[in-house]
Order: sequence, then C-alpha cells, then structure tokens
Amino acid sequence: MFRTSDIVLIAVMVSAAALTYKTKREAEEQMKAVRNIQAQIHYEEETIDLLKADWSLLTQPSRLQKLADAYKSQLGLEPVNAHQIGGLDDIPVKPVTIEDLTSQRFGGMADNSDKQPSDGKDPVVTGSTVQ
Repeated sequence: MFRTSDIVLIAVMVSAAALTYKTKREAEEQMKAVRNIQAQIHYEEETIDLLKADWSLLTQPSRLQKLADAYKSQLGLEPVNAHQIGGLDDIPVKPVTIEDLTSQRFGGMADNSDKQPSDGKDPVVTGSTVQ
C-alpha cells in the first residue's frame, strides 16, 4: 500500500499547493488595492486639473475688469491710483520711551511704584494693581 514516505510526499505537495493558492490570492488582493489607489489618484489629478482650469478662468484680468465695470455703480468703486497705496516708509514712527517699556513689561506696576497712598499705610499689591 502506501509507505510513510509517500504519505509525507503527498502532504508536502498538498501544503505547497495550498501555500501557492494563498500567495496567489494575497497577490490578487494587493493588485486590486493598487488599482483602486491608481483610480483614486487619477480621479484626484482630474479634479485638480478642473480646479486649475476654473481658477484660471475666474482670475482672468479681462473678466475681473468686466465685473468691476458691471458692479461699479452698485459698489461705488473708483479706479485706484498710485498715490492711494502707501509704503512702509510712509508710516510715522512713534518714538518709544522708557516709561512705555516699563509699564508694558510690568503690567502697569511701574506707574504706581513711586506713588504713596494718602492714608499712610503700605499698599496691598494683588497681581498688577495697587489697592
């Protein structure tokens, strides 16, 4: 009949076939996942291309000028001239004094530190206010 070596050989062949089938099935699942991801990438690229086309259409200077002309009376728009736009050099600079820095740093305590209360008692300091 069957020898033990034949039974072992049949068991090895069956397990090899099962392992081959399992590997093939996993490879097919992975290929399906790859195809799904590629389809999603293609869809996203098409969406990006459509959005770029819409953006270029919406930001055309001639279209914007037509809209500005159409809504000029409703919005009260006026043409912009170069004198309306200022630079950083046109902003006046406020000189910073030491008193400004200390009052900002200590939360106002520096302003009250040299003042004495009228009743002669020591001031009670809670946080940044004198009471």
